Amino acid sequence: MRYLQSDFPNGDLSLNEYDVLFNLSRQPQRQLRLKDLNRHLLLTQPSVSRLVDRLAARGYVTKLHDPDDARGIIVRLSDEGFELFRLVARSHIESIATRVGGALSDEELVTLQTLCDKLRLSGT
Repeated sequence: MRYLQSDFPNGDLSLNEYDVLFNLSRQPQRQLRLKDLNRHLLLTQPSVSRLVDRLAARGYVTKLHDPDDARGIIVRLSDEGFELFRLVARSHIESIATRVGGALSDEELVTLQTLCDKLRLSGT
């Protein structure tokens, strides 16, 4: 993670901000309730809330009231946020491929993906 952090193209987004945009980009309608977004990130709930506020102030996400729960907040990835995410993702993917892909054989990459999927699915 230190290598990925040091290689991260940090001009417009931090790695944590990118993680928020990444997770939203993978959701239907590019949105999630704030409490559900928090489950996808390795940050405390207050940290996620501040991060979302910063992204909203820059126009990369919007915060909406959940129509099904007046106490809930929905975070939606804006078109501008999605475009920035895609731009940064290209460089970030190259960094991951260099750091991880270059160190592992094709067979090891398949094993790594299998193990990561197993870990990810065990938490649901």
